[in-house]
Amino acid sequence: MVKEITPISHPVRLAVCVPGSKSITNRALICASLAKGESVIRNASDSTDTAMMANGLNQLGVLVRKRDDALIVDGTGGKLYAPKFPIPVGNAGTTLRFMLSLAALATGKTVFDGSDRMAERPIAELLDALNQCGVRASAGGVLPRYVVEGGSLRGGAVQVKAERSSQFLSSLLMVAPYALSDSEITLDGEVASAPYVDLTLAVMRAFGVEVKNADRRFQVEAKRNYHPAEFFVEPDASGASYFLGAAAILGGEVLVREMRLNSLQGDAKFASVLQRMGCVVQETNDGVMLRRDGALRGIDADMNSMPDVVPTLAVVALFAESPTRIRNVAHLRHKESDRLEALHTELSKLGAQVVLVDDGLEIVPAPLHAAQLDTNDDHRLAMSFALAGLKAPGVRIENPDCVRKSFPKFWSEWEKLYASQST
Repeated sequence: MVKEITPISHPVRLAVCVPGSKSITNRALICASLAKGESVIRNASDSTDTAMMANGLNQLGVLVRKRDDALIVDGTGGKLYAPKFPIPVGNAGTTLRFMLSLAALATGKTVFDGSDRMAERPIAELLDALNQCGVRASAGGVLPRYVVEGGSLRGGAVQVKAERSSQFLSSLLMVAPYALSDSEITLDGEVASAPYVDLTLAVMRAFGVEVKNADRRFQVEAKRNYHPAEFFVEPDASGASYFLGAAAILGGEVLVREMRLNSLQGDAKFASVLQRMGCVVQETNDGVMLRRDGALRGIDADMNSMPDVVPTLAVVALFAESPTRIRNVAHLRHKESDRLEALHTELSKLGAQVVLVDDGLEIVPAPLHAAQLDTNDDHRLAMSFALAGLKAPGVRIENPDCVRKSFPKFWSEWEKLYASQST
């Protein structure tokens, strides 16, 4: 399936609602599943990744069910059982990484099956850390298959490398309260996307577990279990970026309802990136409003702390009056696709001047023309490429339905841009 994006010739003025954050929802699901009793996760993400996580938890013996916009989780207090059949994880990196550590607590052998792309994504660092904890965890086989022989987690001193993904550290942190002894998890090297670790610690705190964090060491007490909670999930800052980007490209004004600038999510700082490019950002009682009346400037931006909005920035940069340099995002090569290579290849099809460098991209604005863009089955690329079609005629996007991975109702929200044209 191919979707053609219709350009818009006027500034826009609209208010949008984005779904609950997938990143926060999936962390809350892990904590709620380990708590003893019923938790309610409100405004939960309705993404396919979250559905895959809920399915995996059900297979491990945790009852997760949907009620309106909430997920109801009957936590087991850490008592889990390996399922008879493999748990499918597709290309859901968060699901696999978080559940590998969770499976260390499950009695028996838990098997996960992933997609071909998953086999190319980093996981060795987490497997090594789990083995340090006395857990036999491995990857391999004809299919992308991951095996954990669980039943207990030793705890103690663990070193983990998180330069390619902060999820390795987050995964260990969330299960550490259920280890046999206190855990001291030490970072070996730098951590990619550090705000996601802060997000993990905040969700753990909301479920009753405090982690001591100093000098790259994280200390977690054993047998300090999570408490059931009623938890509200913030609007997804990554999903909001596409509508903020639309206002930056077209001019006008967009309000993202219920979003806050002091969000737990690192991607919420994308609004400040657009502010540096010449937009006006304001937090109101209703949410975050972004407006652009004047010129759009290119910038030099370190995006390590908000990698998921790099595709959004790359497309917005096509319409600036000067070049943009995106730095410190080499870990984007390990996402649902190699996002740096994909952005370079696909945006170049439009006539854009995009230079691929070791840690990011250089983008020089140039006249754009029609092209059909390959999303690489990557939801972030599909939604970002749609932005290019707001001004460049003839932009066609392959496999537009891949947005369901994080934002199933994206295209229906997108249509509001056309209803909102204002002169």
